[in-house]
Amino acid sequence: MRKIRIGNNCYEALNELINNRTRVISGKSIERVRQIMDRVRSDGDRAVIEFTGLYDGVKLTADQLRVTDAQVSEAYKEVDDDFLRALRNARDNIYKFHTGRKERSWFDKKEGIMLGQMVNPVDSAGVYVPGGTACYPSSVLMNTIPAKVAGVKRIVMVTPPGNKGIKAEILVAAAEAGVSEIYGVGGAQAIAALAYGTESIPAVDKIVGPGNVYVALAKRLVFGDVGIDMIAGPSEVLVIADRHANPVFAAADMLSQAEHDERACSILVTDSEELMKKVEGEIIKQLERLPRKETARRSIEDYGALILVKDIRKACAVANMIAPEHLELMVTEPIELLGCIRHAGAVFIGDYSPEPLGDYIAGPNHVLPTGGTARFSSPLGVEHFMKKTNLIYYSYAALNDAAEDITKLAEVEGLSAHGSAIHVRCKKK
Repeated sequence: MRKIRIGNNCYEALNELINNRTRVISGKSIERVRQIMDRVRSDGDRAVIEFTGLYDGVKLTADQLRVTDAQVSEAYKEVDDDFLRALRNARDNIYKFHTGRKERSWFDKKEGIMLGQMVNPVDSAGVYVPGGTACYPSSVLMNTIPAKVAGVKRIVMVTPPGNKGIKAEILVAAAEAGVSEIYGVGGAQAIAALAYGTESIPAVDKIVGPGNVYVALAKRLVFGDVGIDMIAGPSEVLVIADRHANPVFAAADMLSQAEHDERACSILVTDSEELMKKVEGEIIKQLERLPRKETARRSIEDYGALILVKDIRKACAVANMIAPEHLELMVTEPIELLGCIRHAGAVFIGDYSPEPLGDYIAGPNHVLPTGGTARFSSPLGVEHFMKKTNLIYYSYAALNDAAEDITKLAEVEGLSAHGSAIHVRCKKK
């Protein structure tokens, strides 16, 4: 784990740490994904089935790609009541948070002129949910519910089939969130099927959801043919802590990200050298209790960092440079720091607002910008599933008033037909 000391205006030491988060993608990976995309686009179901057998080790026929209602009903029998209660509580909180953020169409009228925007949902959306050994029902809720709130009529979920089938918790979460169709397909071939359609899987307009490097590359390649949410990278947390912070809490929260992925990034920024040492000791101690300790250990060793600054305001400057996915404020007066924070996917305020609260139950979306992209992008929300159409109405008199300015600008741009479209309607001045 890196240890970095930062003085006034001396942030060069952060460059390696920031650049180290970038996912390294080989040319071979890009070319392989491109080949998969082309094959699915040309051969449809046949290519999807072939790649599912090759990469997932599962042999399917075309009529087995879509999950049946009977399979979903059977899944409900496999989950316990406590899971269902927790899932529904999370679903309701996520619905409530996102419902208040739905934009409406608007119109602005003045004499002879009406301007505005129509706001409509996309017709269809595809949700990718990671599978294999993983089980992320929370990802189903977070990716699906904003689409449902937006009014998307057709919501399609794809997820790897797994040797023993799709996990019951995933199927139940999909049903509870309002998914229209479920397909047991994963990887780049699933993204290609959603983008271009196959005999069994009709194409969608927007694709969201995290996945491995091949899924991320596939989403990048189809962008423009369909919309996407973002290119997700490894998970990140940055904890700003002062000398009063609890080192047990800070270490636990750093490890909660480290256990995700060997490339996950967990960072502590503090103005207390004593706290930094205590957090380091707690990480070592708590690691030994984790079932996923080897994954967490690799993450902490390769991508973790302890950063010492002169004061907490400098910690905010460091956080803004890193622009983390998750930012925790474990300081005496966390609200006072909010005005200093400009770049973060989500901010968790105070000792009792740990990052996993946002992962599961609070309501705000846990699909967040990673890899520094919080500098220019936002969490997944209802707006990702909606599009706007500008509205323009001018009366004869209003157009006549604007004609001279329009024709002058058209003349400067050398677009005489633009000017003619005005002249044929208006009196010459």
